[in-house]
Amino acid sequence: MLPLAQKIAFLVFAGITGAFGAWGFWRLYRRIARGRADADLRWDRLGARVWYALTTTLLQTRTFKKRPWVSFFHSFIFYGFTFYILVNFVDTVEGYFPVAISSGSWWGAAYNLAADVLSVLVLVGVVALVVRRFLLPSRRDFKFNERTLLHEDVRRRKITRDSVIVSAFILFHVGSRAVGAGAKLAAEGSDRFQPFASLLSHLFTSANAEAWRVFGYWGALGSVLLFLMYFPYTKHVHLFMAPLKYAVAREVSSGVLPALDVNLETEEPKLGAKRLEDLGWPRLLDAYACIQCNRCQDVCPASATGKSLSPAALEINKRMELNSLARAGAGFERGLESPRPLLQFALSAESAWACTTCGACMEVCPTQNEQMLDIIDIRRQQVMMEGEFPAQLQTAFRGMERASNPWGIGHEKRLEWAEGLVVPTIEENPEPDVLYWVGCAASYDPQSQKTARAFVQLLTRARVNFAVLGKKECCTGDTARRAGNEYLYRQLADGNVATLTAVRPKLIVATCPHCMNTIGKEYRQIGGNFKVVHHTEYLESLVAAGRLEVEATESSVTYHDPCYLGRHSGVYDAPRNVLKVLTNDFVELERTRENSFCCGAGGAQFWKEEEAGAERISDNRYREAQGRLEGHGLDGRNGENVLAVGCPFCKSMLESTPGKGDGGIAVKDVAELMLESVLRRAGESVAPSSAGSRDHATAVEEPVETRAEEVVDESTVEPLLSAGAPETGEIVTPVVARKKWTPKVAVPAPKVEEPVEVTAPVEEPIVQRAAEAVAAVETQDSSAPNLVRKKWAPAAAGTSPGPMEGMPRIAETAAVGPVLDVPGDSSGEGASKEAAGPAPVRKKWEPKKGAKLPDSE
Repeated sequence: MLPLAQKIAFLVFAGITGAFGAWGFWRLYRRIARGRADADLRWDRLGARVWYALTTTLLQTRTFKKRPWVSFFHSFIFYGFTFYILVNFVDTVEGYFPVAISSGSWWGAAYNLAADVLSVLVLVGVVALVVRRFLLPSRRDFKFNERTLLHEDVRRRKITRDSVIVSAFILFHVGSRAVGAGAKLAAEGSDRFQPFASLLSHLFTSANAEAWRVFGYWGALGSVLLFLMYFPYTKHVHLFMAPLKYAVAREVSSGVLPALDVNLETEEPKLGAKRLEDLGWPRLLDAYACIQCNRCQDVCPASATGKSLSPAALEINKRMELNSLARAGAGFERGLESPRPLLQFALSAESAWACTTCGACMEVCPTQNEQMLDIIDIRRQQVMMEGEFPAQLQTAFRGMERASNPWGIGHEKRLEWAEGLVVPTIEENPEPDVLYWVGCAASYDPQSQKTARAFVQLLTRARVNFAVLGKKECCTGDTARRAGNEYLYRQLADGNVATLTAVRPKLIVATCPHCMNTIGKEYRQIGGNFKVVHHTEYLESLVAAGRLEVEATESSVTYHDPCYLGRHSGVYDAPRNVLKVLTNDFVELERTRENSFCCGAGGAQFWKEEEAGAERISDNRYREAQGRLEGHGLDGRNGENVLAVGCPFCKSMLESTPGKGDGGIAVKDVAELMLESVLRRAGESVAPSSAGSRDHATAVEEPVETRAEEVVDESTVEPLLSAGAPETGEIVTPVVARKKWTPKVAVPAPKVEEPVEVTAPVEEPIVQRAAEAVAAVETQDSSAPNLVRKKWAPAAAGTSPGPMEGMPRIAETAAVGPVLDVPGDSSGEGASKEAAGPAPVRKKWEPKKGAKLPDSE
């Protein structure tokens, strides 16, 4: 026990420091509470949330996702400090009452052993992390790009100062407790369940043991109370804030942006974030949950390619500003406006527009911070309130507003990609089992059109009863929303929801992950509940069910995970399962699955020039794929190197990136590879390709009229059937084949199209119509030059929907038959925004006068 005078002194000291600490935490709460009410549910399912917070915190699952050795040493500190909550309580009681925990009982021995061992581990962990941060080459992890905007307190090296203070406190706190325990054993005798304290006991004598024990008491507990006053302002506050963030974490996919009430008629509309208080309160909590590990910066594609954006700096800058406001007084906490806009201290405008919305920062963050959502809110403010955004986005906005697509091509041309194929529209086939959502890219971009054409040919060969919306289909609004133009997004989204609600599709299949994410997840915010799967998931089911027969090739194939298919939607296995039956030589990239590196197109980047940096994001990713395939080698086999993709924007970016040059690896969509394999299996011709060529054709074109007239054995031809449905032989509405298709080099001048007459005579033989459909859909892309993007140089200083219901997955089926080499694609550079010449200068974007959003449920 402590002497009486020291008991009184300690109580007084604890009261003063405790009051200051409690006041500091109360002010911390008030600063966080200044944030706006959040659009997402944060307090529902409270029991499940608390359990998730406890298990995630205690198991350190998110911390161990990266940097395993660093996380290992960090766990020493975490578990030691967690147990020290009990240790400090017991030590406090022992100072005031004649009680002690003896190792004579099993529970007493367990307690003493845990306290002793964890004391050593905490000291080892702190020393290891201090050495890493300040002495080892890994200290570069805590540096920022010279382009990055940093808060003045960061430039004053307050991060370093805080790290030194926290490290010194931990060492002194735990060291003092160990000294006190050793002094206690010097007087009472060694304890085999306290080996470290027993070792330290030899440093003391019976004469000075009591003095050192009292020093240990004050040093351990007094330092905690003293540190409590500083605690709300230090990075160490994440010890409490991280578990709280886990408890209120978003439960929706990272690909779903928070809903925003777009009301331009209010006196002072809030359509984004200009100042700290405009951010949702959970994102002010982020600033204090952040552990300043810079993991988000490590995986950010913009930061990795030398651009000014740093998600880590964003969170650190927010905390520094919040603490600066606290030092200036309690005005902000009482409701006064913060003095500076976010773009003056949190991140620069250049940084805000460098984000690709890939979600890598949110995926890797140990405390589930939402850096990407801050950037989206800042973009919303800049676009809808300030009217300040990259000039190139004006073209995309105007195109979506006037022609319902960011390309700005006339809406009447939305079905021209299907020329030469039998592609039924929803009017021609009103009750399809599959509604194929083509998307703007596949409708207007020649490279993406090849994917769409390959996919519909596969659907027809698999006897799938499908249809497209045709000219009823409009842009989903993904680009507008990621660019911050929520108003324009709602105009497009509400129209699409109304159309799809009227159509009532059983299943929507999309070849664009952005469309899949927007329709399947984000439209739920405005009353649109639709089942959407990616085309690779659907193709996986068709192969597994035996609806498509394929042969493997000897080509070396690797796969690039699109951010909106993988990280945002959790679809990783389906495309891989397909590719593993299409090739005998599948190899993974170094950065793959949830750790995949962005192609650089997301977040509306496809429609604007990249910000200044060391290299293009697409160059970085392409170089990785090229090195992986060339390093893997073909082992003497006769094949080619193929980079498979599952997103039209990934294909265009990786195919046309300047770093690719004239040769290199072929970039193909999974659907294109599958059609090649199906044609090989069927013994049909496949046009050769090489990595250096600029075009490829999957199948040799024949006039539709010639093939339709071929004699067909009625015993082998079936009508188009529902996916997985029994072969009933029901009559299917015939669709007239569209005229032969060739990819466009540039946007053609508008022309008047003659309507295609569609008739459905009941007496027409089913076999004849089926033969025409199968023959017509085999038409494939003729060769065409690609659009070329201009060469770039640095500027001056959850749970995704599963496959088709009732269909087995490939992993559950037997291996596909013999191997046959299939030459791959060499489809040169992808379509470009600049191919048709520089975009005309457009006036500042504004919503159409009188335009109002339709009411949503």
